[in-house]
Order: sequence, then structure tokens, then C-alpha cells
Amino acid sequence: MTSLTSAPPASRTSPERTPRSRLRFWRSPAGQPRWARPALLGIAALATLLYTWNITSSGFAPYYSMAARSMSVSWEAFLFTSLDPSATLTLDKIGGFLWPQALSARIFGFHDWALVLPQCVMGVISVLVMYRLVRRWQGPAAGLLAAGLLTVTPVAASMFGHAMLDGSVTMCLVLAADQYQRAVRSARLRSLLLCGLWIGLGFQAKMMEAWVIVPALFVGYVVAAPVRLRRRLGQLALAGALMFTVSLSWVALMTFTPERDRPYVDGSTDNSAAAMVFGYNGFNRLHAGLVDGAAPVSGNGLWGSGGASRTPPPTGSGGTSRNPPRTDSDARPDGTDAADGRDQGGTARRPSGAPSDGPSGAPSGRQSPAPSGAQPDGSTGAPSENTDRKGRAGAAPAGRQVGSEAPSRTSLWLKLLRSPRLTPQIAWLYPLALISLAMGLARHRQAPRTHPGRAGHLMWGTWLVTAAAVLSALGNLPHTAYVAILAPPLTALSAAGTVALWRAHRAAAGGPRAWLLPAVVAVEAGWTIHLASKHVDFAPWLIPLLVAATLVAVLALAPFVASRRTVLVGLLAGCVAMFAAPTAWSLSVLNERYGGSAVDAYAGPGNDPRISTGTRTVRASDVRVPTTPTPTQSSLLEYVEEHDGAAKYAFSTESWEASAPYVYAKGTPVLPLAGLHADTLTLTEYRHLVATGDLRFALVTAAGTKTSKISSWVASACAEVDPRAYGATGRGGDQAPAQTLYHCEPSDATSH
Repeated sequence: MTSLTSAPPASRTSPERTPRSRLRFWRSPAGQPRWARPALLGIAALATLLYTWNITSSGFAPYYSMAARSMSVSWEAFLFTSLDPSATLTLDKIGGFLWPQALSARIFGFHDWALVLPQCVMGVISVLVMYRLVRRWQGPAAGLLAAGLLTVTPVAASMFGHAMLDGSVTMCLVLAADQYQRAVRSARLRSLLLCGLWIGLGFQAKMMEAWVIVPALFVGYVVAAPVRLRRRLGQLALAGALMFTVSLSWVALMTFTPERDRPYVDGSTDNSAAAMVFGYNGFNRLHAGLVDGAAPVSGNGLWGSGGASRTPPPTGSGGTSRNPPRTDSDARPDGTDAADGRDQGGTARRPSGAPSDGPSGAPSGRQSPAPSGAQPDGSTGAPSENTDRKGRAGAAPAGRQVGSEAPSRTSLWLKLLRSPRLTPQIAWLYPLALISLAMGLARHRQAPRTHPGRAGHLMWGTWLVTAAAVLSALGNLPHTAYVAILAPPLTALSAAGTVALWRAHRAAAGGPRAWLLPAVVAVEAGWTIHLASKHVDFAPWLIPLLVAATLVAVLALAPFVASRRTVLVGLLAGCVAMFAAPTAWSLSVLNERYGGSAVDAYAGPGNDPRISTGTRTVRASDVRVPTTPTPTQSSLLEYVEEHDGAAKYAFSTESWEASAPYVYAKGTPVLPLAGLHADTLTLTEYRHLVATGDLRFALVTAAGTKTSKISSWVASACAEVDPRAYGATGRGGDQAPAQTLYHCEPSDATSH
């Protein structure tokens, strides 16, 4: 068997290391076969093609794209990852994944392709680094196969082609594993620190999901690093300290910045970044109420109801709940929230000198959200009426198709094996990866402690098992892209196992061991055919091809075949039998119909939810988010900008959805009075903004004047602006209530 250690560095005099030869990037470096670099470039080209094919039509995810727009025009919003340009309200998660998108939009302008471009780059980087990772471990052939398999993993093919947070954390974890591999082979602290840095950056992208890799790296380093145990533990402690420092930097920023100088933390009931990160987006998804102060999570955990907090929400001194329970934004498809008829509560950053509500503790009083996208002219803005409050177009509740019954706990635990929504995106390589893991650990059971072959199988196997356990424990997965964290270990183990099986087959001189490769091919192909059989209408030629390739592979790889050429044909047929199905699903993204959407990652058929609009059923991916304001909205915006003087906010709206068209248009500093989980201001705080001249205009719906204290006060205290003043022809439109523009003078705040 070939050595599993990396090749020695080329000498300084090697012609492959001269500056002139570096320009010939298509040539393999010293220590690698001539075909390695050209093949890698071909795989990278395929990845680039898949990820960028739909870049100009990828669409927007309303909630996140509005934040990206805000962050692209305001450095304060960029720092705090705020939903609005005025940095009044954060997202319901750390928005570090939006930093590259916001920078891209600032450079190239706000377009859907500008938001997707960083994700495409991250995808290609992940593929290239995966090659380097597996090449060091199992050689260039396995490295190329791993890079190729990651490229044609369906969830990755769709995910890296859209602006979503999972692509960022996937790249960070692959880069962390790359630095860990350097560290575990040489015990270099610098590489281990860089590993901790990448995990910390991954935390900024998707919070605790980035820590899924920590057990694998910890176990691998403790077992295999070539230094004494005491030094290993010391190095891990330093790397862990750096990892936690980088991971918690945003939480610390929000915690130690005075509340009046930072945005309110959505996703929490007490303006706590820690509660939002570790409660709403963390432990409370396993069991309701584990972390106090977090917005309620609806039905995600296996061990709790998920519908209410363990303790009642905090109340004001008058006993009024500041934050009644709201449903998880990830789990509602219809744009409503379970707290309709109740105030959403939550205090935001108070303007300097703003008084509190006093003994009554009365919040703003918004009892029901404004209809999504209601505009002054009666038209709908962003997001579309077909999206939920988070902008997820037509997503099924809690990871199931609309109209299906709630799954049992057993089916939730087995969803990675049985879910028709998840398995076609990630499950193709399960048998091959698990067989490879078992074979690798068995093959190296007598190897020295520091043997890189055993260390690699230990790390990748621990990553795979830990990630699968966490995803299973989460119960319902609202987004398919969650399973992308399984892709690196699955592809690495599958590639290593395939190459190892081929080497063992060539070395076997008959006997039972010679049947191992054809047996594994048959098992993997059988599982693949099982998954493909659930979608026989998609690529109907696929199953016959898989059956034929399996038969050819088993016969050609049988021990009684002596022809070298026939055996090579068997290897090729075996690869077709094992890998043709995920490749076909991934290549389907070249057809926009099968490419997924900006709100979820899926390649192939059967995963585009159908949603009812009342009169017809449409595909979720057909929903488009308008980012260009209507003529009336443009006229209203021009009018406000002309008459608002030096006001800090152009105007207020009753919800973030109603603010979206104006933020998309010019990055206008609109004040949304409600996010996903909490109101932004109380009535007292709102009146203070009017009294100081920071706010002069307000957009209010007729429904809002009956349910919201702020809207009711605006309608009674401020002057209605004649729609003709900004060119509106009327308030018509029977799909959503019209919004009325009001002008508020500082004297209004004190006279009413």
C-alpha cells in the first residue's frame, strides 16, 4: 500500500519551484502525478459552472437580503448585523454570513448576483481545500475523488449557488479541518490556532453549528498529535481560548455596548445576545426553555414541546408581558404569528434621554402584524404574499410538506435516512462512507498512535457521527441546507474508502477479500437505486443505467477475471453505479427549475414546496421578491426626503416587511416598529423620537390604528398627508390594506 504521509517538500533548486514555472498553474507541483493538477482544475471548473449558472436569477431571501442591503450602506448596521440601515434591530441570529455579501453589494451594487458571488467563491474554495485535505491523507487520487464528490453533492450544488448562511460555515469548517490536519501531523501550535480561528469565524456565520466539528478535532489531536499528552492538552487549551474569543466576539460586543448605543436583539425577550445565540438558535431547539430570555422556538426539539418557554416571559412592573410567546419564524409558512392579538413586546435601543414607560410598563401595543408588503397604493411589496414572515417562500412547517401530518418522534430521529426531502440531497454516500470508516479503523487498529491513516479516519468519523446526532436531535429541520455539514466527512470517507478498496482489490490474489470491492459496489448501488426509485419521473434513464453499471462492475471485478483491461472497465462501471445518481441530481441545477431557491437549497425534483395563494397553487421558487419600488412608493420616498429636514429616520413603518421596498431602493433609514419576534420601540420611546425631531413621518395601516398603540397615537396626533401631494392616485387595492402617510411635528408628542 502506498504511503499515507505527504510527499517531502521540493528542494529550492527544483524547476517546479521556480517563479517561471509557477505561472504554469496547470502543471502539478513536485510530489504529485502529472494528471493531478489538470484534473483538479477540471473539477474546480465544474464547481464554478454549477455554482454560478443561475447567479443572475438566484433571487432574494427577503429577510436576509434586506439586512444585506442595510449593511451595505451603513457601517454601523454592518458591525451589528442589523436588519435596518439605522441599526435599530438585529437579525434573529448573528449575521456574520452577510458580511461578505454586504461588501460585495457595496462594491458591485445591490443585485442578487452580487450577494451570491461570495458564496460561489466559497464553494470553489471548499472544493479545492477538500482536495488538499484528502490528498495529504490518502493521496492525490482520493483527493480528486473527494473534491469531485463534494462538487456533485446535490445540497452543495444548490447551496453555493444561492446567498444563504450554510455555505459560509461549510467553507470555514473545511478550512478549519485543513489547519487541524497540519497541526496533528507536526504539533505546530500556529496551525492549531488557525484552526480555532476558522471555527470562530464559522460561529459568526451560523453560531453553534460551527462547534459540531470541535469533538472530532479534539479527539483526533489528543489521540494522534506527535507530542506528549500534557503539551497536547496545553495547545488545545490555547486554541480553544482563541476559538471561544472569536466565536463570542459579537456576543461580547452586544453585551458590553450600552443598550441605547446598539440595536435591539431580535430573537430574545430581554435584549440579550447570549439568549438569542444560545437559546433561540441553540439549546432551546433541543428542549424548550433551557435558556431563559430567548424567543420561543416552535416544535424543533425532540425532548420538549418547543412551543413555550420553561418560565413565563418577563413582565413589566404593571404585570404586562413585554414578550409573549411567538412561534419560531423558521416554522410558519403563512406569514402569521401565533401571538396575534397580543403585544409582541421588547425594548430596543432607547434614544439618548428617552424616558421609560413608567409604572404601567405598557409596550407599543402592536397586536397583529401589518399585512406583508402593504403599500400606500395598495400594492404588495417585499416580501411576496406567498412568503412567510422570514421571507421563506412557501416553506413547509417545520421541515414537512404543506398538508402532511406531523411526524412521529421515531421518524424524526430517522429523518436522515427516511426523509424524502433530505435524503436525495445528502444521503447517497451513506453506505460507502460508513463501510469505509469501519474498514479504515479496522485496518489501522494496530498502527502507531500518530499514524495519519488512523487519525484521519478517527477525525472524519467523529465529525460524521457528531453532526448526524445533532441533526437528528434537532427534530424538524426547517431548511434542507442544514445537512450540508455532513457533506465534507461523507465525501472524504467515501473517496478514501473507494481508493483503499481498489488498492486492496489489486493486491488480493483471489479468495474472499477479492469479493470485497464488488460487494461494496453492489451495496452502495442498491442504496442509490432505492433513493432514486422514489423519483422515477426524474431522469427515467437513471435507474436502468445504475442497474446495468452494477452488473457490469460486479462481473468485471469478480476474482475469476484476469484481464487488467476488464478490471479497469469494472472500476469505471462501479464508479458510475455509485456516483451517477448524485451527479445527475447536482447537474440538474443547470436547469433553473431544479436549482433550488434563495430560501432553501435543493437540487433535483420533489423538494420545491407547493403553496396555496387562495386561488391557485404555485411553486415556492416561482415567488419573486420585488426590490424595485412601485411608482407610488418612489414618489412617497421623494416627498419624505424633501420634507423630513434633518430627521434621523425618514419615516416609520409597522413592520420590517413594509420597510423593505424603501430599504431595497436606496438604503433609506426607515424605522421598522417590529421585527420577527419583538417590537422595536414602546410608545413612550416613539413619542420621544418625534419630540426630538428624529422622526417626522409614519406609514400606518387602517388595521394598525385599531391594534397598535403607536399607530393609534400617530393617527390621532399627527397630520395625514394628502396622497396627491406625492403623486398617489388613491389607496385602492383589495389584497392588502392601504398605508397612510402621516406627518408628525415635535409639538404633537407633547400635546397628546
